[in-house]
Amino acid sequence: MNTVRDYVPHYTVRDYFKWEGDWELIEGIPYAMAPSPFGKHQRISLLLAKQIEEQIEDCPEGCFVYQELDWIIDEDTVVRPDVLVVCKKVDEYLKSTPEVVFEIVSKSTAFKDENLKFELYEREKVKYYAIVYPDLKKMRVFKLERNKYEKVFDDETGSFLFQVTCSFSIDLEKIWKRV
Repeated sequence: MNTVRDYVPHYTVRDYFKWEGDWELIEGIPYAMAPSPFGKHQRISLLLAKQIEEQIEDCPEGCFVYQELDWIIDEDTVVRPDVLVVCKKVDEYLKSTPEVVFEIVSKSTAFKDENLKFELYEREKVKYYAIVYPDLKKMRVFKLERNKYEKVFDDETGSFLFQVTCSFSIDLEKIWKRV
């Protein structure tokens, strides 16, 4: 007896680049991205990237912050994190694991961000995964420890230091007062 999985189409990066609109491709399954994010989401993304950029711009290791950059994980997986930190210059698409990924949660992306992407980023060994909740004015940070994510921060205020090649901190109060 065949399962439903036998009948689900399987797509690749080659297919992905032919599609119109905004998509992510996870293990061969396409996921339509939500319509253009609301102003609050865009503002938080900008403020996160700005804080990070100001702290890492003089880092001798050459780390960079990117917003909504396609990360090609393998032949059948492409994701577009809201904000990511990479310690190498990227000309077109990211093809290696970033050090930090931020996802800004909306009602339409919460399940995917908290489950599917959590497991994917853990499997791909992203050192820090930060999930930002605009409606709660909260950020949760997970750090990869022994190949598993451990929650290391879960708060509405304060700041968190991301200890990576070019370390930086995020001050939540600066984010929330400007949103």
